[in-house]
Amino acid sequence: MKYKFFIIYAVLTALVFLGCKGGSGSSRGEVNFDKDASYAIGLNIGSNLREGLIADGVYPNIDEFIKGMRDGITGREPRFDLFEARDRIEAAFDAMMEGKNADAIQEEIDFLAENARNPGIIITPSGLQYEVLVETSGPKPTIDSVVKVHYEGRLTDGYLFDNSYETQAPVQFPLSGVITGWAEGLQLMSVGSKYKLYIPSEMGYGPYGMGPIPPYATLIFTVELLEISEMSEFDYFF
Repeated sequence: MKYKFFIIYAVLTALVFLGCKGGSGSSRGEVNFDKDASYAIGLNIGSNLREGLIADGVYPNIDEFIKGMRDGITGREPRFDLFEARDRIEAAFDAMMEGKNADAIQEEIDFLAENARNPGIIITPSGLQYEVLVETSGPKPTIDSVVKVHYEGRLTDGYLFDNSYETQAPVQFPLSGVITGWAEGLQLMSVGSKYKLYIPSEMGYGPYGMGPIPPYATLIFTVELLEISEMSEFDYFF
């Protein structure tokens, strides 16, 4: 995700520079920058791109980049509209991330395939895997519910990245505000039940990870559902 912000930053930088007063304006309100000032704009944008994108392994085709900048600045008919441009940028970043993390992707595929063969593992149509540690009966939360849980979260190598038992502080949150693996898994549970969720990265933090969670990481959560409530107007507001 961070890569996409550099594109936005570069565009905003260009807009700031182009919006500044400089040189003498024409009768149409245009700003006529001289040769050096115009070069400075390009240098500034290029430097920001180098620090933000190229330093992270993104190498745009310079000729095509310049064509796109020229069409955008001059208002010339573009090759495709900005909506398609955004989709193409995102697709390129996703493909780049897949290439950089090919080993991690294969490790996740292998882990989930092996785990699916273990006794007691249940697989939902979405690909979420879980096992029931303690089962209870009663109402189950919906996507509009607020739940209170105790849990611990680990990576497939056993690394413990979060643990509410350690802090002795249960966590309360709306299901509509968490990763899809949590939202789906908790809706399977009744109060007092305890499940172990094996959440594929596409239902977790995906190709970019989050904090100590690396890209394409399967998340293993042991979750105990303590309480269910419905969201109030206060909850919706905040």
